[in-house]
Amino acid sequence: FTGPREVQAGDYKITAKFFIIATGSSPFVPPIEGLDKLPYITNETIFDRTEIPDHLLIIGGGPIGIEMAQAHRRLGAKVTVLERGPMIMSKDDPELVEVVVDHLTKEGITIENRTSIDRIEPSAGGGVTLHGQKDGQPFSVSGSHLLVAVGRKANFDKLDLEKAGVETHARGINVNDRLQTSNKRIYAIGDVIGGRQFTHVAGYHAGVIIQNLLFKTPNLTLGFGGGRNNDHLAPWVTYTDPELAHVGLNEAMAKEKDEKYTLAEWEYEENDRAQAEHATSGKIKVLIGKKGKVLGCSIVGKNAGDLIGPWALAVANGLKISAFTSTIMPY
Repeated sequence: FTGPREVQAGDYKITAKFFIIATGSSPFVPPIEGLDKLPYITNETIFDRTEIPDHLLIIGGGPIGIEMAQAHRRLGAKVTVLERGPMIMSKDDPELVEVVVDHLTKEGITIENRTSIDRIEPSAGGGVTLHGQKDGQPFSVSGSHLLVAVGRKANFDKLDLEKAGVETHARGINVNDRLQTSNKRIYAIGDVIGGRQFTHVAGYHAGVIIQNLLFKTPNLTLGFGGGRNNDHLAPWVTYTDPELAHVGLNEAMAKEKDEKYTLAEWEYEENDRAQAEHATSGKIKVLIGKKGKVLGCSIVGKNAGDLIGPWALAVANGLKISAFTSTIMPY
């Protein structure tokens, strides 16, 4: 940007009534000693590889790290995941995460929780050795390849946003509930605003923008919250086997908001379909608020990413649990 309504693109200066910033995000690389001197893999470069790693070390126990861990273990690699916190996938329900962890460890994946990495150095045979601490004690592990999967950072540092009067925060660009920046003629959508970094959220943001720019009055028939951003209602799924899906509030979120709720739980093993398909490892947890309103849902098990859909519909539209108990599902 060279001004509030102008951008420089090569030799051209472009002015417009509105701008939309959709520059996305890129892998965050932590400032670990020695990392910049060694080859490492990110989620954007790992798919360029054509050979199976002998022993893949993964820094980060979030969805990207865990999905790649299981995929590479099933391809034949030895895999070790290093997570700084007390558990992997920390944003999800701990009880349901344990179901995933049980499957991962049975497949032979090593998960090292409460582990911080301070230094990385080359090891024999072209591999890498990671040094740090685990539970406050010295720790080190060696492997053939290193995947850095500790999150993503918004791409906005080189846009000269201050010249356009666009305010930012540590993780992205500030926007209001219509996705406008502090310069009302400039919008920002997707990963660059530093919120929930999912492809389906970015697609939803595009719909909000279209409604705000093309229709002077909210067109509710188009959806998208009447032109307002409600991406806190978006579900998320970690595509491990079993899948782990969530929408709305879980117990930790409800307690943080001092929200009163009743917890309803069902095991997969109680379901005839799950028994018939020998996929009985799984569980669903539903938070029910005042007057039966569905506050949130978490599912772990086969096809959890598909099964979360009706619950996302319920959370987004304020439906009650009676909407489910009065519905007859075929199977």
